[in-house]
Amino acid sequence: MLKNLSKGKFRWINEKLYSSSSSSALELFQNNPLLFDEYHQGFRSAVNSWPVNPVDILIDYLRGKPKEWIVADLGCGEGKIAQEAPNKVLSFDLVAKNHMIIACDIAKLPIPNCLFDIIIFCLSLMGTNYVDFLKEAYRTLKPKGELKIAEVVSRFSDIDAFIKVLAEIGFKFVEKDDTNKMFIILDFVKSKPKLIKSNHSLLPTAYNLLKPCNYKKR
Repeated sequence: MLKNLSKGKFRWINEKLYSSSSSSALELFQNNPLLFDEYHQGFRSAVNSWPVNPVDILIDYLRGKPKEWIVADLGCGEGKIAQEAPNKVLSFDLVAKNHMIIACDIAKLPIPNCLFDIIIFCLSLMGTNYVDFLKEAYRTLKPKGELKIAEVVSRFSDIDAFIKVLAEIGFKFVEKDDTNKMFIILDFVKSKPKLIKSNHSLLPTAYNLLKPCNYKKR
């Protein structure tokens, strides 16, 4: 019974994160930091059932990059990338689980413009204002810097439209890896925003392009 209660709590937190803004999620966890632990316990349980964890793929990728490169892990969870990658990694999430993590709303990073060589979103584009996260990534990424997004396959309602949203913000699409049945990895570089007439812009409805990741009751 306790196990079922724990799963129910995880699903409740999960639904809140996908249906709220990042500022509301920050307030939720600030008022009750234990909810962050409960969420990540459930999240770990779900991801551990996957054949491959996208975090491990991204860490392997970073091992091939210069060690002096500065990497941002946005929505880092427990900060595994900073713990294992050889580069200088700055980790950000709503709660700082260790000294390597900066607690903040990733829609408003406490970072100057054009600092990072690589920015990573690994299963972290949650919240009704995820476009604000991407705009912050554009602001803080160096020119021609890399953006890597790993997301659950089932979340994308229209992946081509999602890529067009990134182009409007200023990210040039490079490639996608959809060989894994659980998640997709998308690669972009910082370029210039694609000029779109306001009545053709996808930004106002971008939230609909990423569906919540709902976990089934077991």
